[in-house]
Amino acid sequence: MWTALWNRLAHPGQFLRWSGAALPWLAAASALLVAAGLYLTFFVVPPDYQQGDTVRIMYVHVPAAILGMGFYGAMTLSAIGTMVWRHPLADVSQRAAAPIGAAFTLICLVTGSLWGKPMWGTYWVWDARLTSMLVLFLIYCGIIALWRTIEDPSRAARAVSILTLVGAVNLPIIKFSVNWWSTLHQPASILRMGGSSIDSSMLYPLLEMVLAMTLLGVTLHLQAMRTEIYRRRVRTLLIRQAERLDAGVQEAAPMTRATTTLPVGQAI
Repeated sequence: MWTALWNRLAHPGQFLRWSGAALPWLAAASALLVAAGLYLTFFVVPPDYQQGDTVRIMYVHVPAAILGMGFYGAMTLSAIGTMVWRHPLADVSQRAAAPIGAAFTLICLVTGSLWGKPMWGTYWVWDARLTSMLVLFLIYCGIIALWRTIEDPSRAARAVSILTLVGAVNLPIIKFSVNWWSTLHQPASILRMGGSSIDSSMLYPLLEMVLAMTLLGVTLHLQAMRTEIYRRRVRTLLIRQAERLDAGVQEAAPMTRATTTLPVGQAI
């Protein structure tokens, strides 16, 4: 039952129908949650006793980092779907997710640099987590470039899937870099044994921003997938039209030669 339901929902035509109905609601919900999260960030959350108001950067930085890694994780699952099952929607999901994941990763890097300047005295250090996040952004850029380089979607999907699966090795490095090496970043403070180490006055607004930006990311991803499906359909129609025109020209050429050839002995 679940397999049949999944196959039905994941069919490109069915996907366009249900995503088109869901997108307005998702967009409205994400806009409200982001607005509420920003209000909490700037007007409700108390300053940190050490970092002061600089800590407010955390409410954009942390969700962006989670989504930068989360979108790559989703791309990894889509890459498996492309390589193993050749599902038509898997490579569409990959291509749609790459720019969004790259954008969230870039936001993470920029906000991290802005946060690091007053805390560490510099915008950038070759910290293990910073470096691995930069590597993630470069992998995203490489995937986007590979999609644009290979014109045939099926060949591009297979090549991108291989690169995505290789790059997935970087995800555990990002996650556990603070435990494996001595870094400037603190260990996990939200999801850890013994409960969160963040005070509830800061934790709940942070979780609200994570939820808001996750919903925003899902909304952008669905819209990007719809755009990619329509782009491929237009490409297919243009190719078929060009093939019909080419076939028509080839059929007309012998008829043209036959009508212009004069019978033997006919006066000119």
